[in-house]
Amino acid sequence: MENNIDWQKEDLKYIWHPCSQMKDYEELPPIVIERGEGINLYDIKGKCYKDVVSSWWCNLLGHCNPSIVKRLKTQADTLEHVIFANFSHKPIIELCMRLSKLVPKGLTKFNFSDNGSSAIEMAMKMSFQYFEQTGFPQKKRFMALTEAYHGETIAALSAGDCDLYTKIYKPILMDIIRIKAPDCYHCPYNKTRDNCSCECFCDCEAQFEKYGSETAAILIEPLLQGSAGMKIYPPLYLKKLRGICDKYNVHIIADEIATGFYRTGKMFACQHADITPDLMCISKGLTGGFMPMAAVVTTDEIYQAFYDDYLKYKAFMHSHTYSGNPLGASCALGVLDVLESGEIQKHLIEVTPYFNNLIKEKFLNLDNVGEVRSIGLINAIELVSDKKNKIHFNSKLRLGYQIYKKALKKGVLLRPLGDVIYFNPPLIIDKKDMDFVVNVALECTKEVLSELSIQSLKV
Repeated sequence: MENNIDWQKEDLKYIWHPCSQMKDYEELPPIVIERGEGINLYDIKGKCYKDVVSSWWCNLLGHCNPSIVKRLKTQADTLEHVIFANFSHKPIIELCMRLSKLVPKGLTKFNFSDNGSSAIEMAMKMSFQYFEQTGFPQKKRFMALTEAYHGETIAALSAGDCDLYTKIYKPILMDIIRIKAPDCYHCPYNKTRDNCSCECFCDCEAQFEKYGSETAAILIEPLLQGSAGMKIYPPLYLKKLRGICDKYNVHIIADEIATGFYRTGKMFACQHADITPDLMCISKGLTGGFMPMAAVVTTDEIYQAFYDDYLKYKAFMHSHTYSGNPLGASCALGVLDVLESGEIQKHLIEVTPYFNNLIKEKFLNLDNVGEVRSIGLINAIELVSDKKNKIHFNSKLRLGYQIYKKALKKGVLLRPLGDVIYFNPPLIIDKKDMDFVVNVALECTKEVLSELSIQSLKV
């Protein structure tokens, strides 16, 4: 019976895919994946796709990583789930014991949920409630950067500033104090990441002077604004932010959902600046992409503001059915098993410079490449219509989407952010696959730009 099923047709009959205009699927039907191994995904016809976006940035150590698989299978035979209020289990306790040695110094308490957006929501509520319960009821507002992305529940979406996600919902979103994000490619001070003193921090200072007394927390994607186009800024910005937050008694909520677990070359991006946030949200790489799990990690000071007799009603009354799930915790332990062996770090030291230099050598001299930027294995290529003046292409051309479609035909899964092509592969990627995916991306980019040039001549 299975052989007679048209899986693409049945998919389209029932499924509304995320972050998609379903009408596009008329031209490009869903690719039905049957199995995965390493950075490879194989569809039902046996075609291989190199997954260099880590399936939405969560596949940390490759598909079907044996260490994680072993942990998951063993746990499934023992305990699949238990209510996490007044109950616990060994995997989640061990996970916290081991993570506590890896997170920035001073972060001691873990509160679990099942996805990154929920973790952001929890952190915002924790910060607000902390100030309510410690004599600062005026601190009710939140700050965030322009072009930020923090998730898609209402509070998390409010903190975000990417119109693609937020524009339609603005009438129901919270009023966030917006700080102009550092944009090193379009630096108004004509500086570079390597020679600046974060002069752009002046906008942050102005907003804190105006609103610091009424602000509970600022949300930040440390060093890397992902959905904005993998925009990278200097660690000094975080150092300055820590200083001004201390001055105005404002919490830092570090959104390490996409940047944690060696994505930026260190365990957590905040460690590049040697700062400790007040609340840190983690997910994605936490379980290597195997199971939904997220956590807010915070300080004992914040925890103590909620610790009191029940009838004082200070408890954090926020719950998720799958909080602290044993299967997710076991997958996360599998991730730590691999990371704590040290082999991944050795591998990254060897291949990261190779990958970053390869991409620069291949792309930087193209007429329509404005900038190539990298941090860890994350690399971004910003395409522009005018390199000298840094002018973007008309978004109606959907340039990135055209490159994405061509790359799929050649066996590479890219998912450009607008006209920014990026690589965010599993940490296990080797040099041979690096050569292949970069060459495919280059071929597809040249083909699309050539077709666009020919089309413009016709017009």
